[in-house]
Amino acid sequence: MGRLFGTDGVRGLANGRLTAELALDLAVAAARVLGSRGRDDIRQSGHGRRPFAVVGRDPRASGEFLEAAVVAGLAGAGVDVYRAGVLPTPAIAYLTGLLGADMGVMLSASHNAMPDNGIKFFARGGHKLPDDVENEIEALLGTAWERPTGSAVGRVQDHPEGHERYVEHLLSSLPHRLDGLKVVVDCANGASSAVAPDALRRAGAEVIAIHAEPDGLNINEQCGSTHMEALAAAVVEHGADAGIAHDGDADRCLAVDARGEAVDGDAILAVLALAMRDGGRLVEDTLVATVMSNLGLRLAMQAAGIKMVETAVGDRYVLEAMQAAGLSLGGEQSGHVVLLEHATTGDGTLTALQLLARVAETGRPLHELAAVMTRLPQMLVNVGGVDRTRVHSTPELARAVALVEERLGTTGRVLLRPSGTEPLVRVMVEAQTHDQAHNEAAGLAEVVRTLLALEQ
Repeated sequence: MGRLFGTDGVRGLANGRLTAELALDLAVAAARVLGSRGRDDIRQSGHGRRPFAVVGRDPRASGEFLEAAVVAGLAGAGVDVYRAGVLPTPAIAYLTGLLGADMGVMLSASHNAMPDNGIKFFARGGHKLPDDVENEIEALLGTAWERPTGSAVGRVQDHPEGHERYVEHLLSSLPHRLDGLKVVVDCANGASSAVAPDALRRAGAEVIAIHAEPDGLNINEQCGSTHMEALAAAVVEHGADAGIAHDGDADRCLAVDARGEAVDGDAILAVLALAMRDGGRLVEDTLVATVMSNLGLRLAMQAAGIKMVETAVGDRYVLEAMQAAGLSLGGEQSGHVVLLEHATTGDGTLTALQLLARVAETGRPLHELAAVMTRLPQMLVNVGGVDRTRVHSTPELARAVALVEERLGTTGRVLLRPSGTEPLVRVMVEAQTHDQAHNEAAGLAEVVRTLLALEQ
């Protein structure tokens, strides 16, 4: 089956690949790894002898039985459990840190369709796990362990205060209230359905909430950050100043301006970078983004005198780079934005509040703020059936890339990304025009197909 953990926890078809048995076993293994750390600190804090965990989920129907399995595994391994209920992923990360828990567990498949689900773990402080810790947990699956009995088994209690504590935290981050703004928020029938409208209203905005009635089956169904047509229409219909789109677990944020035009993660990063620089909160005047961020973001930041650090694709790599250098802002085109001053992971509601605060503070419409960045046409071609391991070691391919880069000059870019798991190479080209990006990407894709073809 290969490595169980992916780029964001363990994910798969609920009751298919991701069974109750696997969820229970993962919880036990995580308890054995994460629950054994920092016990002296726990005793000194007065919590008691047992480690404890915060568990939350999105509203998928499968989250009900998977939550039961995770809670059983943790308690059976001697971990006390605070069951926070339906909350966004970043809320569980925040509560893990706030309460001094040894670990947090979130059950969600993010933007995936309803039949999928996933398990994400957070370490003490609310931080995502590094690869070596995930490997340690995976290695313990199915191995013998000493089961606690009697008073040593974990206890389980609900934690209904989680919603209020998280919203108060979000509001405390606001640099400017949102009074006077009308906002449509698409909650994807997901984990933000209660939190996001509440936070926006208490921040002062007039809020129209759509797709905020989860029934366990309708999460991400033609709504949210992966289907923004309804949001755009609602913004125009209601004459709103902006629209906000979340995914199923609300760790990402995309936006729509008053004209109904999309504002992607790159544009949001550009607006926030300038706002934080002007407020003296952009550490070292540096933004962290992935290699897939549009060249237009790089050019805009260069013009504004803001430096950029580039990482591999994935918000975990953005976060690692930020933590290593002590930086304050980073994110992805997909809408994962990390504001390290206030959060340990991408937080869609936090991002929305910060973005709208900039609109309210400046009195400028969102489309005008986002216009600081001109998005260059980007073409992505997936080339399958090739030897992905030879992408960076084939001289003929390197020469072909150099020729394309020479033709594009300073207003274009080429990126070849081998898949981590499939015999596939992703060819990405950015250029001044759509036709140029399309033609150069198609030509380079054919070169990749020819030079790296697998032997039959």
